[in-house]
Amino acid sequence: MTLIIALIIFVVIVAFSSVKVVNQASVKIIERLGKFHKLAQSGLNIIVPFIDKVRSTLDLREQLIDIDPQSVITRDNVTMQVDCVVYWQVIDPIKTVYEIFNVSIGIQQLTTSTIRSVIGEMDLDHTLSSREAINAKLRGVLDSATDKWGVKVIRVEVRNILPPEDIRVTMEKQMTAERNRRAVILTAEGEKQSAILTAEGNQQSAIISAEGEKRKRILEAEGVAEAKLRVAEAEAKAIEIVSKSLASTKADPASYLIALKYIESLKDISDNPNKMVFMPYEATGVLSSIATIKELFNQQS
Repeated sequence: MTLIIALIIFVVIVAFSSVKVVNQASVKIIERLGKFHKLAQSGLNIIVPFIDKVRSTLDLREQLIDIDPQSVITRDNVTMQVDCVVYWQVIDPIKTVYEIFNVSIGIQQLTTSTIRSVIGEMDLDHTLSSREAINAKLRGVLDSATDKWGVKVIRVEVRNILPPEDIRVTMEKQMTAERNRRAVILTAEGEKQSAILTAEGNQQSAIISAEGEKRKRILEAEGVAEAKLRVAEAEAKAIEIVSKSLASTKADPASYLIALKYIESLKDISDNPNKMVFMPYEATGVLSSIATIKELFNQQS
């Protein structure tokens, strides 16, 4: 009875040891008698007990390695601290197990040496302004070097590039001076633009004022010319009427008009506050014209 129980227990142990369950996104390296036999994919896998064994289990998902800050020297002999993160993935589990002892340590050490090599070819200014280029170059070098390990480097992200304290202070002063310079330039540009707009406004205002003054003078001139034309037309009509009226008396129309102007002038002289009046020497001729006007009125009446 004891033998049967022991046999049953042995069978159960063998059955359990022959069944291997592999999780999703993982693989197991199965060796038979110390030599690679197969890859156990996700799901249920059967192996031969005591002959086959699991060498290692690998995660096929994307993984990352955080690289601690490393001291690197640029081409212009500036020592700085650089750290980064490497994202990688196992694509050939067999190579990952049999081509390198510890793939994580290998990637970490390779990344450290590659950072020093890449940044050592660049000066300080280029290093600080070309982070994307550094990332791309690191990824290319690491991906090529880790290909024989069955690993693909997906991307490399440089997180911090820290120059020495004295250089940081100098850079901050330089950036402050640059910001002040840009502020002065922007202020000057604003004042310049404001002056230009003010000058243009004054110019437009002057043009509009000149155009208005020009239009005003034109209208005044046209008004004066129109008034003179109307006066001339009225005088011409008056002369025509007087000439017709004087035709029967055979009097001179010019003398009649001179007499009218003379009478108007006397009226203006009488309105003058100056009491001293000078009569013209030819006053007798004018008086004779007035007599002619009187005679004309007598005939019409």
